Amino acid sequence: MMRQETIRVELRLTRHRAVSLALTLAVLLEGAVLVQAKDKKKAAPPSQKNFLELLDYSKIVWPNPPAITRIKYLSYFSGEKRQLKAAPKKSAWMDKLAGVAVGEASPSDKLFYQLVRPYGIGEDSKGRIYVADEKVLAVFIFTPETGEVELIKNGQHARFRLITGLAIDDADNLFVSDSELRHVLVFDKQHRAQASISQGMSSPAGLAVDNENRFLYVCDTDLDQVLVYDADPPYNLLRTIGKRDGKHELTTPGDFSRPTNAAVDEDGNVYVSDTFNDRVEIFDADGNFIREFGKAGDGPGYFTRPKGIAVDRDGHIWVADAMQDRVQVFSPEGKLLIWIGNHGLLPGQFSMVGGVLIDKQNRVITSEQYPGRVQIFRYFTDEEAKAELARREGSGNRGLLSAKQADGTSSTTPK
Repeated sequence: MMRQETIRVELRLTRHRAVSLALTLAVLLEGAVLVQAKDKKKAAPPSQKNFLELLDYSKIVWPNPPAITRIKYLSYFSGEKRQLKAAPKKSAWMDKLAGVAVGEASPSDKLFYQLVRPYGIGEDSKGRIYVADEKVLAVFIFTPETGEVELIKNGQHARFRLITGLAIDDADNLFVSDSELRHVLVFDKQHRAQASISQGMSSPAGLAVDNENRFLYVCDTDLDQVLVYDADPPYNLLRTIGKRDGKHELTTPGDFSRPTNAAVDEDGNVYVSDTFNDRVEIFDADGNFIREFGKAGDGPGYFTRPKGIAVDRDGHIWVADAMQDRVQVFSPEGKLLIWIGNHGLLPGQFSMVGGVLIDKQNRVITSEQYPGRVQIFRYFTDEEAKAELARREGSGNRGLLSAKQADGTSSTTPK
């Protein structure tokens, strides 16, 4: 009996020694694995960056160096930036099942808005950029310097069905066209709806404001006309430009086939994208026809569905071609000066470019619909180009730009 008890004690001691030895070995092995993993982590090659992260956007200019830069790529905007919030340090079993690891960031509960099909563009006195998105049914208001975004939303600030064009006057009054509701809504600078303009409209699209003469130009694609309203209450219809044609077949000077957008220069002249006729038509402030330029084609200098249109401070005419995905710059007489873009998603490329705006800071702002994106460029004026030419001549480095090219009459195009 005594011997059996002694055997049991020895067996318990043997089991304890085995467990202790096993634990010791486990600790040693775990330490070795951690050391090995740490060494591997130190020796691991650095992760390769995405190709787009390697691009130096500051070098994207037109025309190519060493010619004097006239257009420079700056940035883009596609929607609100998604903010991440840190998850709790200790994750519950429900978090683990949901795939949220300890210390990992998780998306905020906030609903984020992204551009889907932006079209009309405008700028207020604070330099904020306004974009009408016909799919989101909202007007995006963003500040390029900070990335802050506000929205004028359907059902909250107004009722929208198919918003397309927009324009902003010098007092920051906002005009937004709705093609399906057949009217233009007017908002004050606090973005409160003030009025609705609908007299004589059928399918309003692009808008432009003549701040000096206080005219609101509305391109109506169904009527093949540009409607001219008083830009102040009671927003009366003053006159129309072009004959009404339900078949969209008029080609005579001064008439239109699906006009989509308009722009006004410093002299009050209005420039209209006659989209189905693949041309630009120019009128004075009284609506008298001045001239036209452009014809159908698929290369630089030609049009295949011109839409967005703008005029810079030097009088150059910028036209966004939706089919060619090209923004072309013409002299007042219609001579091609330079062009940017082609089909693609990289900076300076476009995918269904529809709108173009030149703001008071000489920023060139474009909108494209596939994917929803706004790109921002910088235009260097004729005066800036001449100053750069003088600097180069003074330093003995004239480059490839002649005096003729510096005054904006070059036909230099980017490759």
